[in-house]
Amino acid sequence: MKNVKRILTIAILSLVSTAVFSQTLDEIVKKHIEAIGGKDNWAKLKSLKMEMKMKANGADILVTIFQVDKKAMRQNIALMGMEGYSILTNTEGWSYMPFQGQTKPEPMTADDVKKAQDGLNLQSDFLTYKELGKKLDFLGKDDVDGTECLKIKMTDKDGIESTYFIDPSNYYVIKETTKMTVNGKEMENSTSYGNYKKTDIGIVYPYSIIGGWGDTEVTTLTMNPTIDDKLFKPTTPPATK
Repeated sequence: MKNVKRILTIAILSLVSTAVFSQTLDEIVKKHIEAIGGKDNWAKLKSLKMEMKMKANGADILVTIFQVDKKAMRQNIALMGMEGYSILTNTEGWSYMPFQGQTKPEPMTADDVKKAQDGLNLQSDFLTYKELGKKLDFLGKDDVDGTECLKIKMTDKDGIESTYFIDPSNYYVIKETTKMTVNGKEMENSTSYGNYKKTDIGIVYPYSIIGGWGDTEVTTLTMNPTIDDKLFKPTTPPATK
């Protein structure tokens, strides 16, 4: 009888622990979504234009992103007096980087296009993770430059792990690390976010983005602009409007 009682006690404690764990994770995600503007305001976001200044390895880089939710994205890059771009749609992708020696647009492989599709979503990762087949795990707390953050790991269907560090004082993500395997080697990238501002449609967006590639400042952020479909077709020289 004692063994049965012990087994039942362990099972009950395990169930209670799992329920509390799940509830805590759900509460964190809910508070984060509310902090960045709420589900209804994010649903208003259908297209975006973002202009950024980046400093990397002593160089000044100008980046302009055009994106239509779930359909297409283009990044124009100005560097060393040259202009290049990358294009991704739900059917194809292109790259033209003259500062890397490319003389004409080159197509992405079908596999790379497929792997990059999640990037076409304009919605927050915490609003789309279920529909995209991603899994969340709450990893407790961790220190980020003196701030004790809530730590959530998101794993996608390809096994790529992104860990988000959320400041419990405002429920903003202040750091993200991503682990992936490239050519058999595990790589980790880290990005810090700050200077959050509310946009005209009510969502809250970081204007400071610091990663391994450099320091980036968002200078202009336009919500729901009209974007010409021609931008998502490869040209040389690149279209800029």
